[in-house]
Amino acid sequence: MLDSHWGDIAVIAELRRQRTAGPREHGMTMIIDTGLGVAATADLLEVAGDYIDVWKLSFGTSVFVRPSVLERKLELINSKNILSCPGGTLMEAAILQHPSHAYMRRAVDVGFKAVEISDGTIEMSAFQRKTAIDAALSAGLVTITEVGKKDPKAQPSMRALAEQARRDLEWGARWVVVEGRESGTCVGPYDDEGNSDVASLEVFAQVLGDQVDRVIWEAPLKHQQTVLIDRFGLNVGLGNIPPDRVLALEALRLGLRFETLKPLADALRRSSQGSPDLYEAVLIGNAIDGRASLIRPPYAMPQVTLGSQSDERH
Repeated sequence: MLDSHWGDIAVIAELRRQRTAGPREHGMTMIIDTGLGVAATADLLEVAGDYIDVWKLSFGTSVFVRPSVLERKLELINSKNILSCPGGTLMEAAILQHPSHAYMRRAVDVGFKAVEISDGTIEMSAFQRKTAIDAALSAGLVTITEVGKKDPKAQPSMRALAEQARRDLEWGARWVVVEGRESGTCVGPYDDEGNSDVASLEVFAQVLGDQVDRVIWEAPLKHQQTVLIDRFGLNVGLGNIPPDRVLALEALRLGLRFETLKPLADALRRSSQGSPDLYEAVLIGNAIDGRASLIRPPYAMPQVTLGSQSDERH
């Protein structure tokens, strides 16, 4: 758990203990980088690097960055043990006329540590998909696949996507991303206003079982992130996060925004094990009169959890 001037507030401390720490196997945050420069990359790493797990240079944007600049940028990202990854669309364009193993070798040579394998725009047979996964693994790349189509008019069923995700994991993918696009609308589990179809989430939970922790949901909008945290817990994998929203997402995960703090506050108030005055005394009283730190709640304070962890849904 990282140091913080505010880390001894009881509710925060409890949730931070539940939060997975890097290098994470679940609870991933994948950012979408559409063109940060070297200085901006360094600034983001300094402020929020501890909360970023996968740094995706989205679409084919890395094509347009001068090689010397791209290499410096990847060196910075890789030095923080964050997985650098070119966008899946670049891979789709490459394998139209080149074998997948050639693309994987080029990704390694450039300096990427991971690769995203997708068929959001093109058609890819099961054989081609497995071949691409095998090629990435043979090249030593962390393999992330993506399920879903970018065309709102050509959406597969969520069950079909869940089954494909399960096969990808069996074939060696480390994580599977569910397509949500950068807009968060009209694809995957989202309607044309970006609202989440809860039934679609349940399909994934049913098909994948305990492997649902290895799903990264593209969820660029706050209300989508809130629904996913509520359903799968604070350690749900989330992607397509804008770089300037990384800390805002971490605050949402840990009950430090209205959408996730209010349920915690309501649960504490409803608890028969204590009163609002008691919790107020624990959270701020000791600090005011100069006694012990805020870290120690009274023996009666219930354990605080977020999302499905509180009602054993998973």
